Amino acid sequence: MLSDLKKWFGFGLSEQERFDEYYKSILVDGKMIFAGSLLQRSAKKYPLHTALICRDDSITYQDLYNKTIPISKKLISMGVVPGDRVILIMENSIEFYLGYYGIWQTGAVVAPLNTFLHVREMNHIIENAQPKAMIISNTFAQRLQEFNDIKLPPYLTEDDLHDLAQDAKSDATFSIPAVPADRMAAILYTSGTTGFPKGVMLSSKNILTNIVQGICRTDIVPTDSLLGALPFFHSFAQFACVWGSFFLGGTTIVIPRIERRLLLEGLEHQPSLIAGVPALYGLFCLMRNVPFPRVRYFISGGDAMPDKIRVAFEMIYRRRICNGYGLTETSPLIAVNLKDELLAPNTVGKVCLGIQCSLRDEVGNEVKNGQKGILWVKGDNVMLGYYDAPELTEKVLKDGWLDTGDWAYFDSQNRLVISGRHKDLIIHKGINVYPPEIENVLMGHSAVINAAVVGKKDPDVGEFPVAFVVLKEVLENAEDVLKKLCQQHLAAYKVPKQIWVLKQEELPLTPLKKIDKKRLRKEFLGQENH
Repeated sequence: MLSDLKKWFGFGLSEQERFDEYYKSILVDGKMIFAGSLLQRSAKKYPLHTALICRDDSITYQDLYNKTIPISKKLISMGVVPGDRVILIMENSIEFYLGYYGIWQTGAVVAPLNTFLHVREMNHIIENAQPKAMIISNTFAQRLQEFNDIKLPPYLTEDDLHDLAQDAKSDATFSIPAVPADRMAAILYTSGTTGFPKGVMLSSKNILTNIVQGICRTDIVPTDSLLGALPFFHSFAQFACVWGSFFLGGTTIVIPRIERRLLLEGLEHQPSLIAGVPALYGLFCLMRNVPFPRVRYFISGGDAMPDKIRVAFEMIYRRRICNGYGLTETSPLIAVNLKDELLAPNTVGKVCLGIQCSLRDEVGNEVKNGQKGILWVKGDNVMLGYYDAPELTEKVLKDGWLDTGDWAYFDSQNRLVISGRHKDLIIHKGINVYPPEIENVLMGHSAVINAAVVGKKDPDVGEFPVAFVVLKEVLENAEDVLKKLCQQHLAAYKVPKQIWVLKQEELPLTPLKKIDKKRLRKEFLGQENH
């Protein structure tokens, strides 16, 4: 009996042994299960465990599973079959999970969308994904009249979910399709360099392997509870709150929005784990007296942790924030450091089991040991590719190796250190923002002949976009006019907070006549580049 407990809870086992035990649990007759059966699996193993707490509501795994079945059946009656794409647009809530697993349990590909996107961006995704159906929040349902450029698929609203789930009971006749583990199970749309979001295709093998890779590094058990404050459409939030917690049978405390009052309400349930981005920990620093009586791990991902926030958090709360690193394209975890030790900033710990790494120069040659290089990774957690975008896929995936686009090196203890982005990615509160997307909008104004966007560091949000433009003619109130243009085409967090109007000779160029963004950051924003 004691031996079984040690195996289940990981006591006394090495990371490799824990990996092997957890990996066995997702195999049936030697084949990996479908990720869409995670809720069903936990309903059988932990029927009375509390799955979710959201303000005054809570629900067990058994009840949650029972409520998703009529939603799955309704989608099937609407013509949804395995392999179809179904879009989910829902804010953080219990309804998010009803929709997510209601979709997944049909064998369909779930595509949760960023709820902050502009209608133009969502139009692009709907046209790209060609979904068979959608599940949308009541808030989003009020915006449907804005979508007059495309034909929308059939959809269920939040109210429809409530009606379907209201009298739900156990249903032994319902079965989840056995979708092969190497087939696409989810599309996570992330901002794209082409000016529109691109769909990261993840399989059950990608998702479940990465869950095991992350959990086997920790001592997390089914009695743990997680504060779910990040937007659930984010890959880090799905890894922790939608997949990982359900894999273990733990409890997720759902925070509808990152507001002080709602955070304090959620913390009354005394979570043992917190997964957040640097901006969340910055908010905790401003609040100064947040109670964390049971928290064992404060894990940060989605962006580099600014020293200012890290040091302030340690001084105020006498606790350490654990650094993690990953990409949506890697399902998402690559490395995490949970040890309580003093390390160089941006040290993200040892790479997870089963992930190979290669550091290469800009033309693809491996660099010498100890040198910085662009990080390439390979493993079962690496995405299938970008949906309906073979050319984009070929740029980053070569022979199973993924180009992360990040500069990195390994320290003397073989811990990964991220030293900067090779691409000009801006990360605002953990959400990716690509400058070309904003530049394209700015260049759409007749008075603009050149535009460049860079990120300006900010301890509260990570970075925010700053634009530099060159005009061919006088434009009255140029900053206000261009900001309004961006607001008409972009999500609010992508709109430049500052717009500098420069003369042509003030715009720094490289010898190849490209805009030198390094010099822009240094000369105008006073920021050194990595």
